[in-house]
Amino acid sequence: MKKVGHNYQPVAGYLQAQMDAIPAFQHPTLPAYTINEYDPLLDSSDMTPADWSRIAQDISDHYEEYDGFIVLHGTDTMAYTASALSFVLERLNKTVIVTGSQIPLCELRNDAQENLLTSLLLAAGAFTIPEVCLYFDGKLLRGCRSVKANADGFDAFASPNFPPLATVGVEVKIKRPLIRPTSYRHPPLRVRPLDEHAVAAFRLFPGITVALLRSILQPPLEGLILETYGAGNAPTNNPAFLEALREATDRGVIIVNCTQCLSGTVDLEKYAGGASLADVGVISGHDMTAEAALTKLLYLLSGDESPEVVKYKMQTDLRGEMGG
Repeated sequence: MKKVGHNYQPVAGYLQAQMDAIPAFQHPTLPAYTINEYDPLLDSSDMTPADWSRIAQDISDHYEEYDGFIVLHGTDTMAYTASALSFVLERLNKTVIVTGSQIPLCELRNDAQENLLTSLLLAAGAFTIPEVCLYFDGKLLRGCRSVKANADGFDAFASPNFPPLATVGVEVKIKRPLIRPTSYRHPPLRVRPLDEHAVAAFRLFPGITVALLRSILQPPLEGLILETYGAGNAPTNNPAFLEALREATDRGVIIVNCTQCLSGTVDLEKYAGGASLADVGVISGHDMTAEAALTKLLYLLSGDESPEVVKYKMQTDLRGEMGG
């Protein structure tokens, strides 16, 4: 980002110029790196599933040339990209780190330099972390467990339902038991591009009308992340509300129940409000983040699998996105 007038904007070539001018990025202990810059550069608010597929394909195309990969990304949709890459990059055995900053590298006081320098060191191959990760403010998070939790502070990201894979202070502390093992043989990587599918996320709120819910559930919708109350609850005193959900699931719409809470899990047997959703065909998202659930659903719909298989896999841990 560069200050243009009164706003920050991504400017072509500016990152390379800044890194060339900062002595830390020329330090002999830093691994050699190549900058691959997209044209046009995108604000992260403009990211689409096609961009996630493009990033994954670029990693695949250069997979044998590098020990690891860093995706520099705006913070607004960073958790979505980290989650999507976790699923799209199948059989990964190298480190991919998504990172960025709250204050751009061009400013005197910024968090960009530390985030980028540490990401370069962690991705260089010496630590053997074969996952898509998100690094921010001294914490290496599993990508598909991350959420943006702070719009203003340097501690912008959290992993509410899973500990950090590593913490970085005076020492780099890798929590090896938490890192997913790999036994994939060379060359392992495979990319499943994301197709165009009608998926959406919808957050329940007190006073929601059945008409509004039905408008969301209309064709061509194929899948919905339903963000519910508490442990997965929804209104039970309005039969029309549940009937609208039943009609959609009978039509083949896959509806995944995720909690609105920052941490915790969905339990469809704990309360009547959750059980009623299960009765009309809504499936549990367990402790997945809404970002992970949405990108996982899009990933599964992009495969040649039946709706029954998609529902089963949505409730099965694939990349460490749920359980544990």
